[in-house]
Amino acid sequence: MANTDYLYDMTSQLIAADTVSHHTSAPALESLANHLQGFGFEVQLQRWAEGSKANLIAVAGPEEPDGLVVSGHVDIVPFETQPGWTREPLRLAVEGDRLYGRGTTDMKGFLGQCLDAARQLDLDRLRRPLVFLFTSDEEIGCLGGERAARELPGLLGAVPMPRLAWIGEPTSWQVFHAHKGIAGFDVEARGEGGHSSRPEQGVNAIAVAARALVALGELQEQLRDEGSSAEMTSLFPGAPYATLNFGTIEGGSASNMIAEACRFTVSYRPLPDRDPLEVYERARAALAALEPRDWGAPARRGELVVSPPFLAPGLLSARGTALESVLFDELGVAEAGGAPYCTDGGHLAGAGIDCLISGPGDLDQAHQPDESLDRAAFEAGPDRILRVVERVVGAGAGA
Repeated sequence: MANTDYLYDMTSQLIAADTVSHHTSAPALESLANHLQGFGFEVQLQRWAEGSKANLIAVAGPEEPDGLVVSGHVDIVPFETQPGWTREPLRLAVEGDRLYGRGTTDMKGFLGQCLDAARQLDLDRLRRPLVFLFTSDEEIGCLGGERAARELPGLLGAVPMPRLAWIGEPTSWQVFHAHKGIAGFDVEARGEGGHSSRPEQGVNAIAVAARALVALGELQEQLRDEGSSAEMTSLFPGAPYATLNFGTIEGGSASNMIAEACRFTVSYRPLPDRDPLEVYERARAALAALEPRDWGAPARRGELVVSPPFLAPGLLSARGTALESVLFDELGVAEAGGAPYCTDGGHLAGAGIDCLISGPGDLDQAHQPDESLDRAAFEAGPDRILRVVERVVGAGAGA
């Protein structure tokens, strides 16, 4: 095993950075940019939100086609109000065969491995371009990945757009070539307020929202019963259909008042072989056909307002790529499957890049209190990345 001092030091710095999605990510990415620039990469930071958010694009190698993108996100999910933590979330703790801290699994451990591998690369041996792409705001809808994919050709300069990407999301080193997308919308029920002793003179928005929730639940049943293709059933055996979730609900002011407004959020996971907006259009049609009435005032109507959707597309990458062959060989796996979560890969695929997902983290640790990562998988990562890069674009470790 190579010396791991830099690997641990860099990952410790990443864990210490508070990059919860609603906080700034720029300082952490600026630090990574400084390291990669020192290793010989051409580095750019793609900024937004008045400079507080950024993506990092680091490029090395000749102006040749068929390069490789190695990608991950720097943002993490919140921890401050999450019960169950017994360790300091923003401090890397090494205990026995595990590393603890927010982001160890999802996915700062992989980013630390990338930096350690980049430190050892002999860039003069690259036959094709190598691009490190580190994004922000992945956890809140893959927003950084969408921005990066849209502007990536201009950020690469004279380097042709790569056609392969390796995304190091937590898979316990399994390989995924597909995942569902994620989309969502808000529904606002509007009524007419008043005293609860006279329901016939108002329209209770919570009651109207309840009818809407039932209608959307019936849509979920329809989606489940419609079935899917054999490929989707194989990739997503637990739920080979689009799934809906009611995330939040809020309404009313007091128990003795007729609620004038009620708002709830809906997210869904569309299959990657279907139009990702199909479920939204069906949901909107079902709500438009609904009578927005309160049981306490059947002669009066409320209103349902559906917001425009947000969307992060699914992924269904081509099989048999050079990257797939190398990852299968290096990781000792024989098949690629479907990930149960969404990644930046959907947006990168829309830019013409075939993506594979594989990383050292464990999915059952992602977003959990006392999030942790297997120490052996962590320490083996840089050498693994070096071997894959060597075989796909032709750069090995320097002296």
